[in-house]
Amino acid sequence: MAKILVTGGTGYIGSHTVVELIQSGYEVIIIDSLKNSYIQVLDGIERITGSRPEFIKIDLTDYQSLDMFFNANSDIEGIIHFAALKAVGESVANPIDYYHTNITGLLNLIQCCRKYNINNFVFSSSCTVYGQPDTLPVKETSPVIKPESPYGNTKRICEEILEDCSKAYRLKNISLRYFNPIGAHESANIGELPIGAPNNLVPIVTQVAAGLREKLTVYGNDYPTPDGTCIRDYIHVVDLAKAHVIALRRILENKTKSDCEYFNLGTGNGFSVLQVIESFERNSGMKLNYVIGERRPGDVIEIYADTSFANNELGWRAEESLDSMVSSSWKWQQRLPELYPDL
Repeated sequence: MAKILVTGGTGYIGSHTVVELIQSGYEVIIIDSLKNSYIQVLDGIERITGSRPEFIKIDLTDYQSLDMFFNANSDIEGIIHFAALKAVGESVANPIDYYHTNITGLLNLIQCCRKYNINNFVFSSSCTVYGQPDTLPVKETSPVIKPESPYGNTKRICEEILEDCSKAYRLKNISLRYFNPIGAHESANIGELPIGAPNNLVPIVTQVAAGLREKLTVYGNDYPTPDGTCIRDYIHVVDLAKAHVIALRRILENKTKSDCEYFNLGTGNGFSVLQVIESFERNSGMKLNYVIGERRPGDVIEIYADTSFANNELGWRAEESLDSMVSSSWKWQQRLPELYPDL
């Protein structure tokens, strides 16, 4: 089958998507800077699939290295683009890093697509492009506004770049706007493994439970939600990975209805921070040490998806429950000392 480039393929969502691609018969090549991931992730992919994808270390902001890569791999038929900085809070503190890395990386990649005649592109976007929506659930037709964080704004800008390039260069692309991925592969061979202090809720939960962190801080309990904490649409990373394979196949088989498409990927259900904590405690049998802190800049109060368009048009639907998501995350955390003894 087709040879597919996955940028950021050793990252959290990227690695799970690589697994699904290999298991669907695609040949996969990964490029990653390893700024936010570990090379040992390739071992986990190989344990699951029996196949070790080719890997080349490249930073997408380095156009010369990227051009050399494509010159040597002219048979690539499609790209799934994950490589980016991704933490909301960090982007508020360091916006220049986010605009440079996320936008320059995409521009360099599109330049190479033009030069080497690659016209099939799946983009890792985010529900942050909707900002704080006026109405819920969020549909693909909901207004795209300036997001609450520089991270979200880079995703909005990248979508606009892709839209303009689809018109000018006939670059067929699908932007997948996903909500909050959590969980890990059922084998516990790959999962979310942030470098340094985690920025997402569930890795902090599991690290506190494992005794690696003293406590979990819940950022605000005075929001206008039922329990006062922020609400998100959490989706299992494997459900999300499968959607990327379906989107890629849609493009490769010329089934897109326009050169630029958008799909929301979520479960359609919103869960609060405290509900996630309660689910973890119920499924692990442990009590978490958590405290209530101040609100965090850049956080949206509440957001969850209307997934009907993705369900009907892609034939895709999220299947895993919140309990299975947090349980798989805990299983992954418990296996980390075996897989990464030097961390």
